[in-house]
Amino acid sequence: MNEGVTARRFLPVWLGRMGYREVHALQQRLVERRTAQEIPDTLLLLEHDPVVTMGRSARQEHVLFSADSLQARGVDLVETERGGDVTFHGPGQLVAYPIFNLAPDRPDVRRYVRDLVRVMALLCADHGLGVGPRDDLIGAWIDLESPHQWPGQEHNLAPAKVGAIGVKISRWITMHGFALNASTTLADFGLIVPCGITQHPVTSLAQLGVTPIPSVEALARRAVAHFETVFDATAEAMAYQPP
Repeated sequence: MNEGVTARRFLPVWLGRMGYREVHALQQRLVERRTAQEIPDTLLLLEHDPVVTMGRSARQEHVLFSADSLQARGVDLVETERGGDVTFHGPGQLVAYPIFNLAPDRPDVRRYVRDLVRVMALLCADHGLGVGPRDDLIGAWIDLESPHQWPGQEHNLAPAKVGAIGVKISRWITMHGFALNASTTLADFGLIVPCGITQHPVTSLAQLGVTPIPSVEALARRAVAHFETVFDATAEAMAYQPP
């Protein structure tokens, strides 16, 4: 901790399962309140109803079905201001949206993205899996040839993505975040070209053989402890309503 910097504290909030549009509006309200210093750093933890989201770098051809076809399958389609391409959210996936002020001690976008990977890596390590970052591709990655040990990207034989990241940072206030696949239905990623990546598959804790599969709420509670470690912070008691 830098001298003169107040120890970081944050409020974790478990929202359960919610639609993307509702949570996006909530994030926008919380960012405004965090910018005005009306609320503390806040960590939203949840799982989404099925939705395909398109980030600022999204290419339309990476959505493989029309909005009507997606709707017929019970999947929403939303354009959003986060970074990145196209991704899928759905039940069985832990979504974490930190509404954090990175100033004055952590105003570094690359560091922040690495820190989100570290949180996911620690969650996977809880279940004996070795996960890490790649310099060439955003997200949390595992080597399917050696899933219990992260060998470093230069030695990956069969890389697969277990967690996606897409963020927006304005005046060092963060929104959006990461999505870690636990028991997510991986076939749903066939609706899109996930993050525009064709050369590597998407995987999940379930596909990687984790048993029993933890509930998303259980993962959320573990995530709080890992956010404390990675962000050198102290969490308040879990809340069930946002501030």
